[in-house]
Amino acid sequence: TRHRPKVAIICGSGLGVLADALQHSDSFKYSDIPNFPQSTVQGHAGQLVFGELRGTACVCMKGRFHMYEGHQPAKVTFPIRVFKLLGVKILIVTNAAGSLADDYKTGDVMIIKDHINLLGLAGQNPLIGPNIEQFGPRFPPMTSAYDKDLCKLAMDICKRLGYTCVHKGIYCMVSGPNFETVAEARFLHSLGADAVGMSTAAEVVVAKHCGLRVFGLSLITNQVKKDYSEKGSVNHDDVLGVSKMRAEMLKALVSEMIEKKLGLGRQG
Repeated sequence: TRHRPKVAIICGSGLGVLADALQHSDSFKYSDIPNFPQSTVQGHAGQLVFGELRGTACVCMKGRFHMYEGHQPAKVTFPIRVFKLLGVKILIVTNAAGSLADDYKTGDVMIIKDHINLLGLAGQNPLIGPNIEQFGPRFPPMTSAYDKDLCKLAMDICKRLGYTCVHKGIYCMVSGPNFETVAEARFLHSLGADAVGMSTAAEVVVAKHCGLRVFGLSLITNQVKKDYSEKGSVNHDDVLGVSKMRAEMLKALVSEMIEKKLGLGRQG
């Protein structure tokens, strides 16, 4: 590809429309890329797409990898280091998540201000093993994992576009693939998590280790049950349905952010 991306975007479940928005695109199947795992989940197409969005060179993962597919953390986050070597400066991560916060509704968007990497705390950290000094230090800090300036830019854009269903909150990563029990949901809520999903945090850890700036978005696709009296249950088809409903909104937000150049300066 002739594109030299400065921004990488990981498209969450059903959010491949972000990759479809790229102009003058070149697309590569994961199966054609050495050492890339394969996407096996519905809503994850399994393609690496290069192109331009509002004049900025970008690369999109149209589908990500998950530990519940049988991959180790280092393999799940392998593409992040590829992005670093490609010259990427900013990583945008998106995901579908369940709401733990009492005031979030299905279809809302949460700008991630911090995360709880439950798997990392339990010994499934992607940085375990020999440290590769060319990427970053042995003990990288995570106190500012999500770039505050990018979060502010996003909130300003949402206000200007009239989006009223946007929150700032804390994301918690669990392994999946099952959805949470009521007891687990109560536990995660008590930790301070506003939303829960099965991705993202491990990718962000490796991105920060590499020195990338990170911006994260969660699309709230379901309400996580925290009361035994609540009826109904979630399924993946419902998740994809909500993703489709809000895809254009997320595309508009990300496109506006990239048009503002995200602090990258003038593009060639």
